[in-house]
Amino acid sequence: MMENGFWVFGYGSLIWHPDIAYSKRMRACLHGYIRSFCMWSIHHRGSVQNPGLVLALDKKDGAQCDGVAFYVPATKAVEALASLRERELVSSAYLEISHAVQLETGEQVDAITYVIDPNHVQYTGDLPLEEQAKIIAGATGGRGANDEYLFKTCESFLAMQIEDADLAYLDRQVRMIKRGAVL
Repeated sequence: MMENGFWVFGYGSLIWHPDIAYSKRMRACLHGYIRSFCMWSIHHRGSVQNPGLVLALDKKDGAQCDGVAFYVPATKAVEALASLRERELVSSAYLEISHAVQLETGEQVDAITYVIDPNHVQYTGDLPLEEQAKIIAGATGGRGANDEYLFKTCESFLAMQIEDADLAYLDRQVRMIKRGAVL
């Protein structure tokens, strides 16, 4: 893998903050997983005392997730993979797998993909969207406010014309909470 470079699939903050050197970036679709706020964040967007929520890929038959595939050339592969692992595997809640994604060109490639470990203590399962909104509106971690993570993700989706009804709903709900509206 490293000697030829590799693809990595981004579905959340990797889209707007990849923080790795890449030579290609294109829309891609991952089948068999849904994107959801199903992971407690106790480092980046929350704390142990006040956990936030971050996006993860949760396995689900028949599902698909639109995102972005980044190609990391061989000359940057070792450094990029180390950076991704430091960022994504901080608490072992994500599993690093290789999974086929379909690029916008129609080509199918294997990409490094970070998916939730449903047996990990940080896995939330299927929290109701209203509960997710309240958590996201009130948490902050080492990389900033949880709502900032949501808002930046939704802004990047809008710019790329990626539709995600749950995230759009959460964006509206969290903004209402922040304005003082009662849910």
